[in-house]
Amino acid sequence: MNILDGKTVSENIKKEIALDVEQLKKSGKKIPHLAAILIGHDGGSESYISYKVKDCAEVGFNSTLLRFEENITEDFLLHEIQNLNNNDDIDGFIVQLPLPKQFDEQKIINAIVPSKDVDGFHPVNTGRMVLGLPCFVSATPLGIIELLKHYRINTQGKNVVILGRSNIVGRPLSILLSQKHEYGNATVTMVHSYSSHIKELCLRAEIIIAAMGQPEFLKEDMVSEGAVVIDVGTTRVASTATKSGFKLTGDVKFDEVSPKCSWITPVPGGVGPMTRVGLLKNTWLAYKKEIY
Repeated sequence: MNILDGKTVSENIKKEIALDVEQLKKSGKKIPHLAAILIGHDGGSESYISYKVKDCAEVGFNSTLLRFEENITEDFLLHEIQNLNNNDDIDGFIVQLPLPKQFDEQKIINAIVPSKDVDGFHPVNTGRMVLGLPCFVSATPLGIIELLKHYRINTQGKNVVILGRSNIVGRPLSILLSQKHEYGNATVTMVHSYSSHIKELCLRAEIIIAAMGQPEFLKEDMVSEGAVVIDVGTTRVASTATKSGFKLTGDVKFDEVSPKCSWITPVPGGVGPMTRVGLLKNTWLAYKKEIY
C-alpha cells in the first residue's frame, strides 16, 4: 500500500507558483489577486477560507476576504459580486459554498463573470469543460487529476467507479476521466443513492473515487486487491480524542481498505490540499488571461 500524499504534492506546486510570483515582483508587475466572499459562520467554510488566505500568502498572491452575516439580502450579495466582476485588480474570486438557505445558489454562481470564476462552477466553464475547451476546472477534480499525474497513476482503459454525482466533484470528474487525454480515456461508472449493486460495481473497479459525503461508506469488502482509492470525503464527526471535539473522517474506512490498495489517499492530507492548490492554479491562469 502506497500513500497518495496530497500535502507534499501541493507544497511542491505552491513552491513553483511562488517562484513565478517572485519573478513578477522583481520585474514590478501586478501580483495575482484572489478574492473570496464568506457569508455566515459555518465551521467548515471558516476553516476552508482560512486555509485559502494562508495559501495565497505562501505563494505571494494578494487576497481579499469579504465577510457578511447571514441576514444580508440576495440583492446585496449580487451587488458585491458585480463590484468584484468590475474590479480590474481582482483576477479571480469565489463565493464560498454552501450558502444560507435563503439564497438561490445557482443564481449567485451565474452572476460571477466566467473569466473570474476560479471555482469553475459557472455554466460557461462547465460547458467548456464538457467540450474539452480551455476553461477553469473546478478545484477538486483539477486537484485529483494533478495527483494522478504526479504519481503516474495510469487511467487509460481502466475501470473507474465514482461514488457521488455532485456538480462540484463527481459529475465533472467523470467527464474529465473519460475524455481523450493522457490522464483520461477511462471507462467511468458514476454511482449514487439510487444505484443498484454498488458493492459489485466497486469490486470490479481498478480505481475508486469516493465523493458521497458519507463517512466510512467504502469498506474492505467493496474493494478489490490492488485498487487505487481516492477519498474526497471530509465530514466532521464527534471525537473525544481531539481538543476541538471533532475529527475529519473520509468516505473510506481507511484502516480496513488501505491494506488492499496499491495506492490510497489519507484524510486529512490527501485530496484537501490538492483542492486548495487547484484554486491557486486557476487564479494563476486567470491572472495570465490564458483562457478568456
